Amino acid sequence: MAENKTKATLASPQGYIDAIADEGRRQDCAALMALMAKTTKAAPAMWGTAIVGFGVHKYPLAGGKTGEICAVGFSSRKGDISIYGVTGFDGADALLAKLGKHKLGKGCLYVSRMADVDAKVLEKLVATAFKTKAG
Repeated sequence: MAENKTKATLASPQGYIDAIADEGRRQDCAALMALMAKTTKAAPAMWGTAIVGFGVHKYPLAGGKTGEICAVGFSSRKGDISIYGVTGFDGADALLAKLGKHKLGKGCLYVSRMADVDAKVLEKLVATAFKTKAG
C-alpha cells in the first residue's frame, strides 16, 4: 500500500500565507488561519506543501492500519480557498445552509472570499468538526 503523501511538515504556515501573491487572498487566508487557531485552540501546521492544518484526525485503513491527516484545515487553490474537514458530521448541513456563498466537493468546502461567508457560522462548523475528528 502506498504511503500517505500529505503529512505534517516543519514548514511555516505563516511563510505559506506570506507567499500567496494575491493580497486579498493572502488576507483571507490569514483571517482563516486566525479563526481556526482561535476556534480549535491548536497551533497551525503545514500538511504537505499547501495545506494549513489544525489537530490530527486518525482514520482506519485496510489491514488494521491507520492513516492521519489534519482534523480541519485549508489551502489557497487556483480558484477558491479549499476548507477541509468541516463537512460530514451531524448538523453540518444545517450550518452550511446558513454559511453564505460556497460550493461543496467531495469532503471539501470551497469559498471564494471570506467576505462571502458568515464567520460565526464558519466558526461553529470548525469547532464542531474539530471536536468530532481531533484525536
